[in-house]
Amino acid sequence: MKNKKKAWIIGTVILLLFIIFFTIFYLKTAKKSKIGNTSNSQEIVEKILTISEYEAEIEIEVTSNKNKNQYKIKQQYISPDQNMQEVLEPSNIAGVKIIRTGNELKIENTNLSLSTIFKNYQYLSENILDLSCFIENYKNSEKSEWKEEANQIIMTTEEKYLKKTLSIDKTTSNPTKMEIKDTNKNTSVYILYSKVNYKNSF
Repeated sequence: MKNKKKAWIIGTVILLLFIIFFTIFYLKTAKKSKIGNTSNSQEIVEKILTISEYEAEIEIEVTSNKNKNQYKIKQQYISPDQNMQEVLEPSNIAGVKIIRTGNELKIENTNLSLSTIFKNYQYLSENILDLSCFIENYKNSEKSEWKEEANQIIMTTEEKYLKKTLSIDKTTSNPTKMEIKDTNKNTSVYILYSKVNYKNSF
């Protein structure tokens, strides 16, 4: 009888020790997993901020008080200062290329009335649509921050009269969309990344 009672006590102690050990192990594993996820998100942000080259196809929608314009553009960038934008759609201005090397701006396909294009869509002749421009703004602005939202990382920054928001897919580490708004909210530029490939400087 005493042996059975002793065996029961030993068995109970072993079971309690096992439960305690399992609980501690689970909590440590969960903590490491949580830290790992946070670290992974930070690494994704760093990957975006250290992009040295990229190619992208983007769909753009510009909404202002007067009208709404839609474009499809191919972009290329090579650090530190080589940018190219080629208009794919609409068909009436397809083939227009805007090439920047440093402070030099070159426009190809001069048969078109480019002044009309730029009047209707002022951002086409600027570089605020470039991912590289967003990265530069983010690095230099005191109002830059990022946060996690579901399976996305949301990076925001402000420059002069513009506020920019970039969404990144946590699974692929690729940008999915960018929104640009002026401070008066009169103009909104919505960019959807249909294709994007990039290289990092590290």
